[in-house]
Amino acid sequence: MHSEVYSDLAARVRKAAQDLYPEVVGVRRHIHKNPELSYQEFRTTEFIRNYLEGIGIEAEPQLLETGIVALVRGEASYGSVERKTLALRADIDALPLQEENSTGYCSTEAGCMHACGHDMHTAMLLGTARILNDMRSELNGDVLFIFQPAEEKAPGGAKPMIDAGLMSRYKPSAIFGQHCFPSVESGSIALCRGSFMAAADELYITVHGQGGHASAPHKTRDPILASAHIITALQHLVSRVAPPHEPAVVSIASVNGGYATNVIPGKVTMSGTMRTMNEELRSLLHEKFEKTVTQVAAAFDVEAEVEIRNGYPVLYNDPEMTELAWKAGKEFLGEERVNISEPLMTAEDFAYYLKECPGSFWQIGTGKKSDDTGNHLHSSTFDPDEKALETGMGMMSYLALRFFS
Repeated sequence: MHSEVYSDLAARVRKAAQDLYPEVVGVRRHIHKNPELSYQEFRTTEFIRNYLEGIGIEAEPQLLETGIVALVRGEASYGSVERKTLALRADIDALPLQEENSTGYCSTEAGCMHACGHDMHTAMLLGTARILNDMRSELNGDVLFIFQPAEEKAPGGAKPMIDAGLMSRYKPSAIFGQHCFPSVESGSIALCRGSFMAAADELYITVHGQGGHASAPHKTRDPILASAHIITALQHLVSRVAPPHEPAVVSIASVNGGYATNVIPGKVTMSGTMRTMNEELRSLLHEKFEKTVTQVAAAFDVEAEVEIRNGYPVLYNDPEMTELAWKAGKEFLGEERVNISEPLMTAEDFAYYLKECPGSFWQIGTGKKSDDTGNHLHSSTFDPDEKALETGMGMMSYLALRFFS
């Protein structure tokens, strides 16, 4: 296709997204009012199914108890070009958080809120499905829509869907996804080539000592003192084990032990997180973490149990697919609205898909110029700019058409 053809295509997709925007706002607000936690998204799944059927798209057989997959089959044919399938993904679960906003569409579920934008992601992808289904005569391939459960709770929903045959059955050539970010201005996107989001592992430590009277510490084996030294010693993993040019985080975020001012307890439990940006460093820090904990504990004559629960892997954006998204974004949104993102130490189970096939995952801006300090992801006052819905479904739709051209 020539540049003028792309320009015309972008203009038509913009118009379609603009016309569909009020409807998709309603979809988003319905989902926001009715959030469901990870692995419990039964009503959300049914709502998505009904919406898809209402626009003429029949859902595929379910792979898991919740979540849904649908396919739009393109009807165009450009000569002898090999027919491909492109996958687009949204996550559908909410967080265990009590909403504190005052909008007319606040969560009606106590202690449950879409505080990470998954309601936005789902509404955007439903809008994309409608746009591409209406333009299927121009699609030279098939588009797989993945509405995935349980991104927020390890082990996540992506890997179970893959294990249930998602990728082997539909064999996508590429996959794309996006995530709301209030730090990026609404109407813009930000992309990162290569390692974009960190591997996230959960850390658990139990220190066993010998409790006793706090006035006679020499007759005890104090797990609190040992735990304090363990926490301090673990900081060397980032400062002295990880190379200076490699991002890494080791944080002990919870310490529990003791119950009285005059009693040294017999046990302390700790937990935290480890974030790394490549698998080699991840493996090395796991080894050094366990060694540091057990050896410091031994020096204080206590015993330590260590458990490291592997979380999501490093999210690696394929450079070629990211370049395609970069070009498509500039054509669709304009040069000034496509930015470079720095790597982030947050984690995402979209990483599992990217281990199966090339693709890219980017930040879609939901920030308002008038934002107050409470508009953060995973905040009880998270309040994204709904105009991002138009940007998101338009960008996804145009990228899909551009991919097949």
